[in-house]
Amino acid sequence: MQNEPLEVAVGRLLTAQKQTLAVAESCTGGLLTHRLTNVPGSSAYLIAAVIAYAYEAKVAALGVTWETLNQFGAVSEETARAMARGARAKFSTTIGLSITGIAGPGGGMPGKPVGLTYIALAAENDELIERHVWTGNRVENKEQSAHAALALLQRYLSR
Repeated sequence: MQNEPLEVAVGRLLTAQKQTLAVAESCTGGLLTHRLTNVPGSSAYLIAAVIAYAYEAKVAALGVTWETLNQFGAVSEETARAMARGARAKFSTTIGLSITGIAGPGGGMPGKPVGLTYIALAAENDELIERHVWTGNRVENKEQSAHAALALLQRYLSR
């Protein structure tokens, strides 16, 4: 439907395709899950969500390896991929979706600026990863990241 909120469109697609979703969030702190659960009936497709902020949480809850975190850092394509794969595997869903990034205003470093965000989608035979560098404040960066994750999920489901 035109002009419907992105989370409603995604929910409709997940339901129609009988897909299930597990979410792993870091820098968004649950904002993506909040948007997904604003949709009535979302419990039919949203199986679980994990907010894994610290390294230890990424390891314990999602199975991200210490090697990945130490070699590439929490904000990396590799960690985003491992988070999405881990969420999908842990909760036996058809899709895992993850977000990891630097929301700001601090935390940036050479090669990893404030606003850098990776979004990953893991499905049975497909993986998609996006890299973004947002330039807003902390709240704006979180909102843009959650929106971009929903948009990635919508594009995947619409193929």
